[in-house]
Order: sequence, then structure tokens, then C-alpha cells
Amino acid sequence: MEKNSTTTLKMTRNFDVVPERVFEAWLNPEMMRKWFFTLEGTNKVTQNEPQVGGTWEIIDHRDGKDYRAIGEYLEMDPPNKLVFTFKMPQFSESEDTITVELKELQRGCEMTFYQNIIVPHEENWTESDIEKALGEYHDGSEHGWNLMFMGLKELVETGQVSYKG
Repeated sequence: MEKNSTTTLKMTRNFDVVPERVFEAWLNPEMMRKWFFTLEGTNKVTQNEPQVGGTWEIIDHRDGKDYRAIGEYLEMDPPNKLVFTFKMPQFSESEDTITVELKELQRGCEMTFYQNIIVPHEENWTESDIEKALGEYHDGSEHGWNLMFMGLKELVETGQVSYKG
């Protein structure tokens, strides 16, 4: 039986735009292809059905390979909350859950992002192996989202994203 552990990544970002603009960037395919797991220059597919039970898919082409991310929308409360699954089948069958909460501020909005990260165990792992893997998955995910959130901020505040490859 396959065992796994979970860790939760929490990140908070502020944007100088209304929550509706940030919420739209998570669901509008034209906006998603500029920042969400892909860039316009490397994106091959961005498609979604933005409704509870609907799916999304992004295929990004980097270094001669296609990377596919897929998921399903679990909860939508525009412009306050979005919950969806995130999976990259070529690497793992495990499916993370992502929650995005938006709160209007006096100026702009605050986004709180949570990713429930599933870390599959390898055979004969010790507690320290598990702790190390949880830290690596957490830190690797945080690094990737940091880069994406810089693009998201630029997109929602200026309407475009400059390549930061």
C-alpha cells in the first residue's frame, strides 16, 4: 500500500487591483497562459471549464518537453474564494488541493494561497527521509509559486508579463 504525507504551503500577496481582477486571472484562459504554470511563448494549451466540477488543463513546452498540469474546480465564490485540484500526471498520480482566498483592502486586495501538498513515500523511508522530502516539496513549490506570483502581479497591475526565464 502506497503511503504518503502532506504539508501545507501558505503564501500571502497584495495586489494594487480589485479582487475581481485577480480572481479573473485564475480563470480566464487568455490571462492564465501568461502566468499560471506557463508563459505565452511556451504555452501549447490552456483550456478550462470555470465552474464547480469543471476541469482545467495547461500544457507548457520547455526544453524540448511538454509538461501537463490538470485539475478540477471544487469550489467557486467569486471574487472571494477558489478551490481546485492540481496534478501533473507525468510525475505523480497524487493530486494537491489549492485554495485561493481574496480579500478587498482599502487599496487593492490581499490574496492568501494554500497548497495542500501530497508527498508520496518511497519504500523503506525513515522519519527523517519523510521530513526531508516534505521540506523539499514545500520549498520547491514555494519557489515556483513565487515566480508565478511575480508574473501574476505584473499581469493584473499592468496587463502584461515580461519574460523572466
